[in-house]
Amino acid sequence: MVYRVIAALLMFLIILSCGGQEVKKGSPEYIKEINDWHKERINRLKKDNGWLNLAGLFWLNEGENKFGSDKDNDIIFPEGMCGYAGAIILRDDSARFISSGNCVITSEGKKVERLMLADDMSGNPTMLQYRSFRWYIIRRGERFGIRLRNIDAELVKSFKGIDRFPVNEDWRLEADFIKYDPPKEIIIPTVIGTENKTEAPGYLSFNKDGKIFQLDITNAGKGFFIIFADMTSGRDTYGAGRFLYCEAPDSLNHVILDFNKAYNPPCAFTPYATCPLPPEDNYLNLEVRAGEKKYGDNH
Repeated sequence: MVYRVIAALLMFLIILSCGGQEVKKGSPEYIKEINDWHKERINRLKKDNGWLNLAGLFWLNEGENKFGSDKDNDIIFPEGMCGYAGAIILRDDSARFISSGNCVITSEGKKVERLMLADDMSGNPTMLQYRSFRWYIIRRGERFGIRLRNIDAELVKSFKGIDRFPVNEDWRLEADFIKYDPPKEIIIPTVIGTENKTEAPGYLSFNKDGKIFQLDITNAGKGFFIIFADMTSGRDTYGAGRFLYCEAPDSLNHVILDFNKAYNPPCAFTPYATCPLPPEDNYLNLEVRAGEKKYGDNH
């Protein structure tokens, strides 16, 4: 009996000690700041232009691409779309919509029969709509495709949030911005097999537990955008890495790198996104046990 009590006590202490590694740590104000940030992140995912309502990604061929829900179309939309809605004509890097006349398709609230379509690289893509479906043209390298949304998507209704590591202020780090002169060309691969060349103005160097790590960054508005993977990727966190934004450096070239705000790319939630992957030098030999964990069965 005594041995059983001792064994149970030891097991309790082991569980307690393991659990102690994953507890909230930080001031109440800081923990609230991160929780509020994450709540807004969830709200953005659920919006009409969020990632949860994606319903399809269809790559276009040169020439005519008939689309609708009928099976004999070149591009088959989900049920709820009219059988033959029309066609997207792709010619010499330009796309044009021609309606079949079988259903009322609108753009900006007006019925359209023929319309030239601006793609997402223009910054203002032409949106077409039929009932709860909305779609527009995306361009990825030399490829053009239709990104389809369903505003009434079931995932938006059933979405219950994203599991996270407990907020831990130890992962709010001060990093040094080291400028590349000239800027360094980096290659960012994507999940669809393409590669994008872009410029890294510099890298961030930070100390964690006595070791120095660095991350290449790209410009993003007034701050920096980071795509990284670490030793939790594929196990606790999304296997294709996570995203992180940070503000521009101060006058001393210091940057706050807060991994509690590390978040999943769209591909963690939908197969219809075209996510970038971490560049070669952004694979950290470090367990970043902060920010969002993997969602659902994605790994």
